[in-house]
Amino acid sequence: MKQQTLTIENAPMSFWAGLCFFVSVCLFILVGGWMVVGQMMEDKTSPVTSLIIRGDIQYTHNFELVNTLKQGELDNFFQLDVNQVQQQLESLPWVYSASVRKQWPNEVRIYVNDQRPVAQWNDDFFINEHGVIFQAEKSRVSHALPRLYGPEGSEVLALENYRNLSNLLTYIQLEVDELVLTERYAWQLTLADGVFLRLGREDRVMRVQRFMESYPEIKAFAKENMKVDYVDLRYDTGMAVGWKPVEEKQQEQNTNA
Repeated sequence: MKQQTLTIENAPMSFWAGLCFFVSVCLFILVGGWMVVGQMMEDKTSPVTSLIIRGDIQYTHNFELVNTLKQGELDNFFQLDVNQVQQQLESLPWVYSASVRKQWPNEVRIYVNDQRPVAQWNDDFFINEHGVIFQAEKSRVSHALPRLYGPEGSEVLALENYRNLSNLLTYIQLEVDELVLTERYAWQLTLADGVFLRLGREDRVMRVQRFMESYPEIKAFAKENMKVDYVDLRYDTGMAVGWKPVEEKQQEQNTNA
């Protein structure tokens, strides 16, 4: 039995007609789609009509986010460059990170995380929780922050020591109001009750522990209307204590109590 093979020459006319019709439809769809997309890209016929803003936003104002987005060609959904908008958002002083997504057919979603300041740094800057310094409007921070000072590039070291020494002092219900790392890398603390501690360059943790053990006795030695001004702990053994008069307002509070 001979095997029959269908060759191109033997193909019926209906096959060629069907193939031509199929190819024509595909070309029509591709060209039509390309023209529609091109028109939408050029004529701005698909503006962004929905903007959703979410995230941990405590300090950045919504109008700042919206105004930044307006710089990103919101008139055309297709031409909107999400990477460019993300960069613009992250250039805002209080924004730590941002992400931008487009949702078909006309929606833009942004997610913003604001900076979380944990301390002031050298008066003009803040330090965030990651030890990174940034500059932003101070008036937007309504709660008190500790003040840290130090040479350029020492912010991570200063923040680490602030946290360690603060944790120690909580055992005697004291807080650090100010920490200073001098140019010679000596440590100084000002406590929330106004007492100034000189710790020097070495053994700062051990010296704070020595202060914690002695502080109740130091206060017990205070003369009438006097209080502790400073404690110098830069000694292998012992410490030097300075005194200052109690302010009039505090004297009145003590009398009324």
